[in-house]
Amino acid sequence: MSTYVLYLCCLSRVVTPIFLARAKTLNSVKIGICGLGTVGSGAVNVLGRNADEINARAGCEIVISQIGARRDNPACDLGDISVSRDIFDVAENPEIDILVELIGGTTVAKELVLKAIENGKHVVTANKALIAEFGNEIFAAATEKGVTVAYEAAVAGGIPIIKALREGLSANHIEWLAGIINGTGNFILTEMRDKGRDFADVLKEAQELGYAEADPTFDVEGIDAAHKLVILASLAFGMPLQFDSVFTEGISKVEPQDVIYAQELGYRIKHLGIASRSPENGGIALRVHPTLIPEKRLIANVDGVMNAVLVNGDAVGPTLYYGPGAGAEPTASSVIADVVDLARTLTATPEHRVPHLGFQSDKLNDFDMLPISEVETAYYLRFSALDTPGVLSKITQILSDAKISVEAVIQKEPGAGEDHVPLIILTDRVIEKSLDSAVTQIQQMDSIAGEITKIRVEALG
Repeated sequence: MSTYVLYLCCLSRVVTPIFLARAKTLNSVKIGICGLGTVGSGAVNVLGRNADEINARAGCEIVISQIGARRDNPACDLGDISVSRDIFDVAENPEIDILVELIGGTTVAKELVLKAIENGKHVVTANKALIAEFGNEIFAAATEKGVTVAYEAAVAGGIPIIKALREGLSANHIEWLAGIINGTGNFILTEMRDKGRDFADVLKEAQELGYAEADPTFDVEGIDAAHKLVILASLAFGMPLQFDSVFTEGISKVEPQDVIYAQELGYRIKHLGIASRSPENGGIALRVHPTLIPEKRLIANVDGVMNAVLVNGDAVGPTLYYGPGAGAEPTASSVIADVVDLARTLTATPEHRVPHLGFQSDKLNDFDMLPISEVETAYYLRFSALDTPGVLSKITQILSDAKISVEAVIQKEPGAGEDHVPLIILTDRVIEKSLDSAVTQIQQMDSIAGEITKIRVEALG
């Protein structure tokens, strides 16, 4: 074979794939949306309104080819888009390139996503519970089929925190992250602080405003935040998703007086999801709970239904990501961003796409997961103590014997006819099991009435 002919053969092997890839970008990418609720209708509306800009960014025309929904939604105009009442029709449709799962839940959603993957379709989802609980299985199936599952909208609504962790901060060794990642809980705590309202009263309003579900358990008891924290931690640290390893505590026991006393000490109470590495043994702690934060921190001033995630990397330092954590169009913004990313990479080979959890699947680490008893933090303690001499000194002696330093004390005067007074102590940082042991001793004192309130404190900086 002549050198010239050999050159042409080699050139054809290079040019043809490149030409086909470029030709592909000129074609339309067809998507199927399953679920036409708040986010689904928002996605339809944003895709329609901003079609020119979206297509210009994607480098191709993105077309909603089919919708799977049990009923129509008057909040959006479907025009001549094909609608199926069986969502699995979308997963089986050979014309669909990308299936967008917006039905929620985990049982049917998991079956739908796995069916789409089995049929060689890329998937976009806003389903945090699905990813947190079944993401390892779903990503493995996607990797085997050479497709991608994108989930930017699963955490913090319209805030592009997934992309920030997976790509923007990829040069960093992430040391810790902390986030206000549930708008309902943040709204409740904000109202309690600003207006002195009770938890139950604000929760009722949150339900009336549509911020909280009829059954608010997932929001107020931290389950929703735990789902999101698991996803963020896996991206930050490069480990499999481990929902069962999250310590979860809700806000239902936070009382207005705790919010007031926190302010007197220069703090605000926020419901945080926190993921951190232990500097001693490299173990990972995942926890969701009410937390006192110094009031001057930016994240302490994130109020109402807004979300924020604070990420600390060794190279960049602390970075804050703030915005709406829910809502039709903010969440649709993240859904469509994933669609655009997938449209851009449809011609890339699977091994050259961004990995599902930011790290190559064979490089994920099974870190030791630290139980909450091994976590070190400072604490806010509130006691109802008998108003007699020596009570405070005995409490501080128990703390001292446990090597727990006291940073601040607030002791209130008794009200008319009351023999017990609120006593608030702010401790230095200590391992939780040591603190719990001391609290157990204090709880057994005859001069202490009722349960002792304990809220963790984080400086976050």
